[in-house]
Amino acid sequence: MSKIKIGIVGCGKISEKHLNSLVQLKDHFEILGVCDNHPETLHKTALSHQIDGFNDLETMLTQKPELDIITLCSPSGLHAEQTIQIAHMKKHIITEKPMATRWIDGIKMIKACDHAKVKLFVVKQNRYQPALQLLKKALEANRFGKIYLINLNVFWTRPQSYYDQAKWRGTWEFDGGAFMNQASHYVDLLYWLFGPIQSIHAMMATLSMNMEAEDTGVLNIRWRSGTLGSMNVTMLTYPRNLEASLTVLGEKGSVKIGGLSANQINHWEFSEPHVQDEEIKQNISQQTFSEGHKIYYENVAKTLRGEASADIDGRAGLRSLEILTAAYLSARDNKMINLPLKH
Repeated sequence: MSKIKIGIVGCGKISEKHLNSLVQLKDHFEILGVCDNHPETLHKTALSHQIDGFNDLETMLTQKPELDIITLCSPSGLHAEQTIQIAHMKKHIITEKPMATRWIDGIKMIKACDHAKVKLFVVKQNRYQPALQLLKKALEANRFGKIYLINLNVFWTRPQSYYDQAKWRGTWEFDGGAFMNQASHYVDLLYWLFGPIQSIHAMMATLSMNMEAEDTGVLNIRWRSGTLGSMNVTMLTYPRNLEASLTVLGEKGSVKIGGLSANQINHWEFSEPHVQDEEIKQNISQQTFSEGHKIYYENVAKTLRGEASADIDGRAGLRSLEILTAAYLSARDNKMINLPLKH
């Protein structure tokens, strides 16, 4: 089988995870180029990986017409415009999280890709964390019975210097704040693990950082199943990242996933035994890591070759963007927001 020809837009920090994963999958992908509007960053990345560099997306699309797919590692607020441009050229698209900073832009992206008959993938690599995969299996097996309460915490830190690195960081237009950017992967878990949400009430604030968007916030959540829950997020934890944790309490089981990125089983207890429990108990409190981006790209390759369905496509990405949008609307207007949102 011929290799899938891919280009990368944006040479920031996250692009290295993509490039390194693609290098590991060189039997499946061929990197044809990268583009960035910052000359020094572009030159460094292109030289490091021995690939062509381009100053803008249009030039890369024009000079590399053989491209099959393009990954967007650009600021989130640019994803919609770039996706529509790429779809018009009949190329498939992978976009980093979040897929857009506006829910209506996410809808436009899906419509553009549907019209062009190209695929849209949204990166949610945290779903591949071993601890979260085990929790997903326990939920699918209904081991908890009725779930009463869910709590999700993201207690991280980002200094002012982080937001000062680029003018777009922390802006509503291009980036968003603690929920839209840093905690986006964990917002995704609210739907992926527990199903449709009925309503959200949120409070958010910019307590310390000099930026437009929020550095701290809390959500109260009611799922359609009747389960209640909360999500607490801050980028002001002193003096370093503390945890990204998820606690699930049900009539037949209690689980807490902890660690710095929900990658550690802290507690695992059910009324009915299961073959996986003994292994989990032997490894409890040990941090586990997955090569999330690599696994994600493996699924992309199989999907493009017709061997699998996309694990996380544009519509899956839109679900978490809808939750984020509802949370921001609730915080802005100080009222409960019901889902689904209206177009």
